Amino acid sequence: MTGERRLDRAGNRTPADAEPPPLQAGWVASAMGGALVAGDVSRELADVSIDTRTLAPGDLFVAIRGERFDGAQFAAAAIGVGAAGVVVPRGWMSSAGANAMASRARSAAEQVAVIEVDDTTAALQALAHAIRRGSGTKVVAITGSAGKTTTKEATSELLSTRYRVIRNRGNFNNHIGLPLSLMELRRRPEIAVVELGMNHAGEISTLVRVAEPEVRVWTNVGDAHVGFFASVEAIADAKAEIFEGARASDLLVANADDTRIAARMSSFAGRITTFGIESDADVRAVSIVDRGIDGTSARVTTPRGAVQLTTSLVGRGNLSNVLAAAAVALEFDVPIDDVAAAAARLRPASHRGEVVRLSDGVTVIDDSYNANPTATKAALDVLARSGASRRIAVIGEMLELGDQSAELHAMVGRAAARAGVDLLLTVGSKPAGALADAAVAAGMGASQVRHVATSDEAADAAAAFVRAGDLVRVKGSRGIRTDRVVDRLKTAWGG
Repeated sequence: MTGERRLDRAGNRTPADAEPPPLQAGWVASAMGGALVAGDVSRELADVSIDTRTLAPGDLFVAIRGERFDGAQFAAAAIGVGAAGVVVPRGWMSSAGANAMASRARSAAEQVAVIEVDDTTAALQALAHAIRRGSGTKVVAITGSAGKTTTKEATSELLSTRYRVIRNRGNFNNHIGLPLSLMELRRRPEIAVVELGMNHAGEISTLVRVAEPEVRVWTNVGDAHVGFFASVEAIADAKAEIFEGARASDLLVANADDTRIAARMSSFAGRITTFGIESDADVRAVSIVDRGIDGTSARVTTPRGAVQLTTSLVGRGNLSNVLAAAAVALEFDVPIDDVAAAAARLRPASHRGEVVRLSDGVTVIDDSYNANPTATKAALDVLARSGASRRIAVIGEMLELGDQSAELHAMVGRAAARAGVDLLLTVGSKPAGALADAAVAAGMGASQVRHVATSDEAADAAAAFVRAGDLVRVKGSRGIRTDRVVDRLKTAWGG
């Protein structure tokens, strides 16, 4: 897939940071399938916001309705702080909401575009889809149970050696975050790299319809969010929604090492490129050298030739993520030597495997952003391969595992024992306690394992028993806040 270099009317490359063109109220209403019930069709709207706290004057406020809030209640406030338009449920203008608008923002009300729609979330998605359709941008969409963000960041960096690229911010990867991210396509980048998240069946399907990606990347299938599904096979079926709507020209970049992905690939309607380590794949890492906290090196074979590749991202899971990114970059004709050079410059995203070197040889691998059993076992494997004098694992409870939570935590506990962890500290409620108990049952000494209820207790405990030369891996679900352990160790050891 060759990406054409976009030029402006004078024949120059258009700048990536150019201000996007304003949206016009009439066009927005049409794209959303709504009705413009107040304001002028030519009213210009600078950007799109769903939050009055961050809304800038001139923006369009979309009144999203959630489980615990109704954005329509804030539409008048949005007008009061300078919104040029609001998207609200049908009938809002004839309801008490219009009176509130008039009383709180009478002077602005005459200028405000009011668009009424049946469903404000669906309207936001429809607007994003229309912008995506009109942008001319190639879209790369990434899903998987683990490594989505790292793969997104790596793919963006590799593609940026040749193209103007945008990516969705942070974890803006759901039915609201993705549409907001796609608003950036008004800047007309050459490629957009986005991740698609889910915790229920049908969510990936919605996101694929909005984004219409030309390239679809499936990193792996694991037990993240298994509490919302009957089985890991059901998770795989939900992830496979990324196949939907594929055209013959579209590409699937798939993990050949994942048997659940391999079993489903044949149903994809377009082309397929595979990546892998253990299995034969189009883009494959061989002759791998695990360099512990310094990353991984490998010879990578591809249809464009072979290259020696080194990445500072820790662990084979991250090597797999880089292989996926390399497969995408090669599809867009990035030279293989440029791929290797960009891979060597990759650094982890915040709290996603950051290596923090402290005083007296203490090293912390900060993986506190999130956790699931598959990713946590991989993190323990990195500890097992390290040459540190003492290896310490701080593992926070893994959330959204449902009825299987205790057994999945116990499985990780057994993995900690197999990894030869010298000290294990678990954080959270009963499932985290089950992890600690399973580690002892699998052979770790009782003095090597400690369970605490909160991250603050864990921070105190870690600060007390970490000593010079230790390697500490900290991982847990966001809700457990194991980042506090990292912060405490930075304070205690001069980070």
